[in-house]
Amino acid sequence: MRSRFSAFVLKDATYLLKSWHPETRPGELDLSDAPDWTTLQVISSDQSGDTGTVHFRAIFREQGQWGYLEEASTFLKRDGRWLYHRGTPQQGVLKPGRNDRCPCGSGRKYKACCLNSAGQ
Repeated sequence: MRSRFSAFVLKDATYLLKSWHPETRPGELDLSDAPDWTTLQVISSDQSGDTGTVHFRAIFREQGQWGYLEEASTFLKRDGRWLYHRGTPQQGVLKPGRNDRCPCGSGRKYKACCLNSAGQ
């Protein structure tokens, strides 16, 4: 999961397609309009044999607004590699408070980090 998140950050469509299970993999992947991904939070994970699940929340910034994508993903192990199989994403707007940690991942408070650069 973490390597796939990094590939989304880097807009590495080749890696994402290689790490996608052939049963559900799209023919191509255009990331030109993808948001700027900033933080990955793994909420839980589990494994049973060659099936794994990862519940995660990924934070992104798009057009000056913060948002999140949350998903419980299923991964299948094939030839010793974990491949993304499926998931049902839910998206929402993220509204950090002034004293919350900044969603950019800096570890600083939002008011001392990205709040001023967000034009608020």
